[in-house]
Amino acid sequence: MHVNHQNDAPAADPITFDDFLKVDIRIGTIVAAEPFPEARKPAFKLKIDFGPAIGVRKSSAQIVDRYALDDLPGRQVAAVVNFPPRQIGKYMSEVLTLGFADEAGAVILFAPDRAVPNGSRLF
Repeated sequence: MHVNHQNDAPAADPITFDDFLKVDIRIGTIVAAEPFPEARKPAFKLKIDFGPAIGVRKSSAQIVDRYALDDLPGRQVAAVVNFPPRQIGKYMSEVLTLGFADEAGAVILFAPDRAVPNGSRLF
């Protein structure tokens, strides 16, 4: 079931705190970004450094509407690091980069408002 991304959608069904703890959301720094012309929907290929415990992971991100490719390296982002890898075309995405839809439906990356160490976990 796909989540409704509309800002007026009702809250999802309740979960337990233990359910929340199963989702491992970490901060990483984008170290490389490149076009992903083979993607069904416009996207970039990202390499994100999550620090020594997790390392550098790959992600496909549909953020082309609001971000220039050259502005992405060095930017911190949040991602789910414990989903299984997902094949997107010929590219294996290893983490889910997180964002919110703006008023036009374009993805705005979710990131801390101050730099934090790569690998920091959301709590």
